[in-house]
Amino acid sequence: MKEEDKEQYRKHGTLAVLGVLRDLEKHQTPVRIVSARGQFISRILLVNQQQLMLDYGSNAYDNQLALQSQDLHICAETQGAKVEFALDALDAVEYEGLPAFSAPLPQLLWLIQRREFFRVNAPLEPAFFCQSQWPDGSRARFRLQDVSLGGIGVLPDGPLPPTLNSGDILQNLQVELGEYGQFTVDAQLLHIGERTTVSSKNETVVTPRLSFRFVALNAAQERQLQQVIFSLERLARDKARRFAE
Repeated sequence: MKEEDKEQYRKHGTLAVLGVLRDLEKHQTPVRIVSARGQFISRILLVNQQQLMLDYGSNAYDNQLALQSQDLHICAETQGAKVEFALDALDAVEYEGLPAFSAPLPQLLWLIQRREFFRVNAPLEPAFFCQSQWPDGSRARFRLQDVSLGGIGVLPDGPLPPTLNSGDILQNLQVELGEYGQFTVDAQLLHIGERTTVSSKNETVVTPRLSFRFVALNAAQERQLQQVIFSLERLARDKARRFAE
């Protein structure tokens, strides 16, 4: 991704970061605290130029794991944007007599406007594939049809399990992106639809099409995916320009 593309998402410096986080505090927006050992939902209790204070989660064990973890990712989704930032570690403090987490104010965060969640088609050649397991434990393989920062559209490589339902979560979905690398993420099934095509024999062929939402991308995965989306969009524009000439 070009440096100017990165800059449109990044908020850097105390005042810029403070402004975004104070909006989350004001609206009591739920935030997800993600570590290598788990994740849970919290909210911002207090934020100023020196520190950020977060509420304890509902599970004491999750709270303890968070205190023992390093390199935590914090993300929140508002009606207009998605916010993500990283914290080196959390300390245990008290806020109004109740336990809370504390950390220094982050120096940068990523603010991704919903309008930036545009979807691009995956290339036909070379094809990109995804692999995981269905909720019943059987192998799942898909051809990637389109991708956005919020999720993917895929075509299954075989029949769907009869018990599959919208809302099911595929854990450790491996998304292979050819020369752009790969990443692994949990994904929730949003919709089971159909894709209709016409074969070389002029026969109508109907295949399932699935839409998935990424449950939680970390900051590094999101930046990687941004790079892929911009690259695919640029290739599509170049191809369209060549056909127009």
